[in-house]
Amino acid sequence: MINIGDTIILEPKYSTDNERYRCKLVEKKGEELYIDYPVNMNTGKTVFLLDGTQFKASFVGKDNTVYLFETEVQGRVKQNIPMIALSYPGNQDLVRVQRRQFVRVETAVDVALHPINHDFSPFVTITGDISAGGAAIVLPLNTTLEPETIFNCWLVLPMQSGDYHYIVLKSRAIRIIHGRNGERDKMPIEFIGISDAERQLLIRFTFERQLNFKRKGMK
Repeated sequence: MINIGDTIILEPKYSTDNERYRCKLVEKKGEELYIDYPVNMNTGKTVFLLDGTQFKASFVGKDNTVYLFETEVQGRVKQNIPMIALSYPGNQDLVRVQRRQFVRVETAVDVALHPINHDFSPFVTITGDISAGGAAIVLPLNTTLEPETIFNCWLVLPMQSGDYHYIVLKSRAIRIIHGRNGERDKMPIEFIGISDAERQLLIRFTFERQLNFKRKGMK
């Protein structure tokens, strides 16, 4: 799946600094990947990784699809080309992401919706699903919003590390999907005011949830 010469992007697993490192796969043996020394994509400087540091890694396969996996620094190797050894979970634990499309996962996240123009009363609820581009909000009974309504969406993201991240995103109501067989109505929304750091945090959150579901044998 991953081949010699492929570019790998590393993102620290437990950091909120939005740092990303670029490196190339130099060699592969069993459950270990050997990369050249990575470069910080913001500064262009070479970085030195400590043993045991955990990352979320991504690469683009031959099918033009992005694949994600978790990895850990195993150590350094001194050969003709200085290399760093990373753990590799195997092809079976890769998470596949279609390019130009954010991963959407079905998960309940606590949200609060607050009006900007006083066109509805604030309310709290949960998501039916969420991605780095938007979410489907489960509407409380007798609550509705007109399509194109702009509001602030407060999200609480519980991360795998045990940390909770609280973000506020300017959002737009798209439409109402009426529930069937007793299900609640849902409202897809689009995040229209989001920074790169917030987008990366949402991508990281959905990636962690997807990995968790995969380990539990869920889709």
